[in-house]
Amino acid sequence: MRYRELGRTGLRVSELGFGTIPILSGHVPVLPEYFSPDRDTAVAIMKNAFDHGCNFYDTAIPEEYGDAEMKLGAFVKTVDRSKVIISDKARFYSGAEIYREVLRSVQNLGTTPDVYFVHQVDDSNADEVFGKNGALEALYDLKREGKIGFTGIASHYYSVLHRAALDPRVDVLQGSGNILERGMLDRIREEADFRGKGFILNKVYAAGLLIGPFSTTELIGGVLEYPFSCALLGIGTFEQEEVAFAREYEPVHFEFEEVLERLRKTFAPIGCDRCEKCICPYGHELHTSFRQFNYYHLGKEFWAVNKLWMDLERTYEHCRSCEEQPCMRDCPRGLHIPEEIERVHRLIMQYGKT
Repeated sequence: MRYRELGRTGLRVSELGFGTIPILSGHVPVLPEYFSPDRDTAVAIMKNAFDHGCNFYDTAIPEEYGDAEMKLGAFVKTVDRSKVIISDKARFYSGAEIYREVLRSVQNLGTTPDVYFVHQVDDSNADEVFGKNGALEALYDLKREGKIGFTGIASHYYSVLHRAALDPRVDVLQGSGNILERGMLDRIREEADFRGKGFILNKVYAAGLLIGPFSTTELIGGVLEYPFSCALLGIGTFEQEEVAFAREYEPVHFEFEEVLERLRKTFAPIGCDRCEKCICPYGHELHTSFRQFNYYHLGKEFWAVNKLWMDLERTYEHCRSCEEQPCMRDCPRGLHIPEEIERVHRLIMQYGKT
């Protein structure tokens, strides 16, 4: 296992980390498959990862990750605490709420989290998170009080992560990316503002959906060229743990077109890398629609359709009538976005008839 610096925190984290969603038990709305091992089995899986050199473990509060937080706390009691780095997170945006959740997480874990993230920050709640009496201010206070080690912002949006990169109160960022959805990673690599911040990468396997078209060696090796601190892998079984952590990976470079060509063996993907540069005058997240189209064909039909139904009809109507089309001007992949939205709409209309 290789290790990287976690920004300016002084912590050295394993290049690959343990994502705890797959070990949860409980009814929570998460995308990846999870396996619901009992506590002793979950602890044993985490211990195996530790023995292979993994020292970074990421979890969240029970409403998001079921009992994973408690299982992680049970694991930490079996090893030298100074050799394990824990990140936790909660989807609360006011200072009072996040303060309360941190105290509850400390109780569930039985220890102080090394990093605590405000989770799922987007443009609709960012002003509250970063503003006066917001969650970030509370985390900064908790850090000074010694109740957490470092502060973090977790988001799927480049605009939020860039704002966090510029904020001196933020120590660590967490964002998503993989060899398909690489656009945000490319932008972060090119932007000097991100240097000095720790960066935790998630969705390396695209919630498991890219396993099949690609091997784990290709998926992990394919992200190693990016400047992250630790890449999280969702682990739910002994077999997954062994595959992920029992070897050292070398970088593998894929051109974006190579990735699309591999996917074309099973379906016609939309060639969006989720750089998030497509600006819609009506505020629609076009890249999210394209992501769910690809996810549908990669095996998450029900989840993708539910996501698409939320806003697709308005997106479709606005896209058909839009005369400005700045999205096409700004798309570095040269997508004809109205045509792609038409493809997404046809898929959902057909799904509704079956």
